[in-house]
Amino acid sequence: MKRVLVVVDMQTDFVDGALGTKEAAAIVPAVRARLEKARRDGEEIIFTRDTHPEDYLNTQEGHNLPVVHCVKGSKGWQIVPQLTEFTQPPAVIIDKPTFGSSKLGQLLQEENSKEGIEQVEVIGLCTDICVISNALLIKAFLPEVPIVVDPKLCAGVTPQSHETALQAMASCQIRIL
Repeated sequence: MKRVLVVVDMQTDFVDGALGTKEAAAIVPAVRARLEKARRDGEEIIFTRDTHPEDYLNTQEGHNLPVVHCVKGSKGWQIVPQLTEFTQPPAVIIDKPTFGSSKLGQLLQEENSKEGIEQVEVIGLCTDICVISNALLIKAFLPEVPIVVDPKLCAGVTPQSHETALQAMASCQIRIL
């Protein structure tokens, strides 16, 4: 049985770029410390990366959130420099075109069937969009595996939406640490 740490969208555009917030910037040192612990403890580390095309504004998401961000290959698309050393193999990076990643769910489901997953911890940005989407998606793929979220290692678009997302996840049997 193994533990998995999923680090959602800790990208420049969400920390200090196009959609950055002071709350997102504030969690970076704690996320780094959590990654150091995961590495020491032998946990599997999976990063997701929000990934959009150049014509983002022509997509459904772009119509609803008309702020160009995380365009593949751009500076804003990159994992923040403070965390890039943790993206090297055996860590996995999954590029996702939308909030939740079915590829992530499938990967975890396959791994669970092979060797068993004891727990999946989800941290990162933004609590109220991509963290909640991926936590619920993982719960759907792995209904018997405990899914946990550490609110100190997440930040939402606003502090209020962060709290609302944590409450929603808790109602769906995702343990909030």
